[in-house]
Amino acid sequence: MKQPKRILVAPLNWGLGHVTRCMPIIDECIRQGAEVWLASDGRAYHLLKKEYPQLPLLQLPAYNIRYGNSSMVVNMALQMPKILWVMRQEQQVLQKYIKKHQIDAVISDNRFGCFSASVPCVFLSHQIHLKIPALMGLGTFAKWNNRRLIQRYYECWVPDFEDEPNLSGSLSHGKKLANMRFIGPLSRMKPSPANKKYDVIAVLSGPEPQRSYFEDIILKQAQQLPHSFLVVKGKTDSETQTKNNNIEIVSYMIGHELNKAILSSDIILCRSGYSTLMDLAILGKKNVILVPTPGQTEQEYLAKTFSDKKIFLVENQNTLNLERALWKVKAYSGLEIRQNHQALQTAIQALLSIL
Repeated sequence: MKQPKRILVAPLNWGLGHVTRCMPIIDECIRQGAEVWLASDGRAYHLLKKEYPQLPLLQLPAYNIRYGNSSMVVNMALQMPKILWVMRQEQQVLQKYIKKHQIDAVISDNRFGCFSASVPCVFLSHQIHLKIPALMGLGTFAKWNNRRLIQRYYECWVPDFEDEPNLSGSLSHGKKLANMRFIGPLSRMKPSPANKKYDVIAVLSGPEPQRSYFEDIILKQAQQLPHSFLVVKGKTDSETQTKNNNIEIVSYMIGHELNKAILSSDIILCRSGYSTLMDLAILGKKNVILVPTPGQTEQEYLAKTFSDKKIFLVENQNTLNLERALWKVKAYSGLEIRQNHQALQTAIQALLSIL
């Protein structure tokens, strides 16, 4: 009997968007008969453990990137020695895993260290053309190096449509890399009818300390408002649930729970991360308030794109007036797309065929 091919899926631990958008890939690999192994660190590791308790899960080195400075270029420049060191450690650990566990292929979501010349490696990303200011040449170098690293991989899978309309704009479109393949938007969310339970759901994510800053701002303002709030903190490493007057707070929700909570909420307050935008588009939600992580240029670009089209309301974290935003959000149209897994199915089928 032919042995199933062993695929290692390794999402980056940066917020929870990278790991959640890998879930349709994991599910499709399993559906096509592959044996899936998982690898990550931190909150992404904990979420994978909760969502896929039946699958082998390996530990990878942690990048532990923090977003304290308002400039993305400065943030990354200051932490670059650590990032490069972790990438090297990650590559060494991956090579040991490939040999020890007989891994046939690797799918890496934005983990540049998860690359090996010994097996086909796929890189999953929507950030082909980085939005970084050319500060002292650092931005130009970062854009060039990003493309150089991506081009090492067997393929780069872009979770978006190749043509218009699309979700990622110029982050993925424009000059196309030779190894790029568009696989359609990825989301674990599924639209369905739901009765209203909350006025507002706040879904928190992203690197510290900005995640905690955002949480504090929301909680301080929400308790002054006559609305029911559900705050999902995005902390998979703890299990707490509290309720204080009009605010219910949970550490995290697994996929189907969060799906139901979003559908049963009138207004969604969240970051403008790309995975979040894919979820919102799949669910067809209209009343959405986006608050980009300060200094994260990709989120700022995406937020501006959807705001300019009057699709989603965008607010600045430092000047957020929640009462005003809840009133203004009704003027925006929202976005709805139909999920089609055909491109993803074809990509995984093609990968398995070369193993």
